[in-house]
Amino acid sequence: MSYGLVWFKRDLRLADHAALAAAARRGPVLCVLIVEPSLWGQPDAARQHYEFMLEAARELHAGLRRLGGRLHLLVGEAVEVLDRLHAAAPFTELYAHEETGNGASYARDRAVARWCRARGVRWHELPQFGVVRRLDDRDRWQAAWEAHVAAPQAVLPAALVFVTPPALLQPGARAPEAAALGLDVFEPPRRQRGGRRAALDVLNDFLDQRSGQYRGGISSPLKAPSACSRLSPYLAWGCLSLREVVQATRVRVAVLAEGDRRRAGLSAFLSRLYWHCHFIQKLESEPALEFRNLHRGYDGLREGEWNPAHFAALVTGRTGWPLVDACVAMLRETGWLNFRMRAMLVSVAAYPLWLHWREVGLWLARAFIDYEPGIHWSQLQMQSGTTGINTTRVYNPIKQARDHDPQGVFVRRWLPALRRVPDSWLFEPWRMPASVQARCGLRVGEEIVLPVVELEAATRAAKARVHALRAQPEIRAAKAAIVDRHGSRRRPQARRREAAGSTAAAAQLDLGF
Repeated sequence: MSYGLVWFKRDLRLADHAALAAAARRGPVLCVLIVEPSLWGQPDAARQHYEFMLEAARELHAGLRRLGGRLHLLVGEAVEVLDRLHAAAPFTELYAHEETGNGASYARDRAVARWCRARGVRWHELPQFGVVRRLDDRDRWQAAWEAHVAAPQAVLPAALVFVTPPALLQPGARAPEAAALGLDVFEPPRRQRGGRRAALDVLNDFLDQRSGQYRGGISSPLKAPSACSRLSPYLAWGCLSLREVVQATRVRVAVLAEGDRRRAGLSAFLSRLYWHCHFIQKLESEPALEFRNLHRGYDGLREGEWNPAHFAALVTGRTGWPLVDACVAMLRETGWLNFRMRAMLVSVAAYPLWLHWREVGLWLARAFIDYEPGIHWSQLQMQSGTTGINTTRVYNPIKQARDHDPQGVFVRRWLPALRRVPDSWLFEPWRMPASVQARCGLRVGEEIVLPVVELEAATRAAKARVHALRAQPEIRAAKAAIVDRHGSRRRPQARRREAAGSTAAAAQLDLGF
């Protein structure tokens, strides 16, 4: 029997699933999820991602069971698995969503495309986000994004027809244990859980209540856990579609009264959803930015000066700067931080610690439950100053603590050793006089970590090096081509402002929204 094979990847839902809907309209379908060891063995993969994916997949499987089908799980490399399936039960149509993933997934998709051509299989790849494949003109992108999010959601036929699976897909297949895939045994104990039910609960709670805190709350490490939407992992793994989130938000905005804080918060959130796809489009258009500087004139700036002691201090939360170390502690416990604290971590890594963004980015990719490659690598480069088109943004962790945690509640929550430190010394505890240390029962250099470098001097030296490079005529001259290829077209004159180093895009740090 002729059928369409539906390949689920980072689109673990039934609602607004364009690939499944298109396949089901043509005839019988078979739904598969492939656990690919090579992808899970990549340095940006973590156990928490795998477990989140499995939680969502189990719920998807239950949904398909209610419709009379099932989600068939296979283990192996994609081309090998497809070849086995094709030999057992030939198919002529393969359906999946487009994926703007890491380099390994990109190479995998290219290999699948070659396999399809060789076997005479037609591969239907449908847009997952407002990202345009083979975009030839950035000026056209905003209209394409709007058309995508405004289009009707994909609807499944009233009755789906599922094919009888071949023998190699008989029930009973189990997903490999995370350890068998080489994934670390650790995962944040308080991470968000996967699945569509959890995603809808979070979405509805945000639309109904928490959006009133969004404006003014998302920068604070104390308020952000409830003020932010917390939808980013569900978008990253496709438990929700971008389109349904945009449309649900617009519907809610339309019925809320002027002056309602939720209306203002949701309007700001819609802007973040736009920027979400803006950044993913950069990786779609230039996959190499995961591995090399977007502006090639910055090659060699940090690469040859890697300091393993600085990196170890950062990832273990022992930099000596309380807000930084508290953020690392929260990240390890929850898998999540708000956007400003993420930006601060990268800034500290890139400037006073003078670490290249690639290794820092791999650590954070594993640490973030909502890791989305397109957003992640664009943001790492932006915050590290290697895009060539954005204003240098350097976050002082002491000032950030005073601005966003003035009473030290966040720092003390995540760093118990500092709970005895008086307010006046909390954000610079290494400056405490010996008499104060004695009263607190703490010793600088032992219970209290000394800063790994002198913050002001190291930051000043780092900025000087970046700015000296930026000032070179050949570096400045190359900016225009980057803006033309990747710059925002959100506002009139955006191209000119970004070429001049505007913060219009840099201000939209959208990880952790």
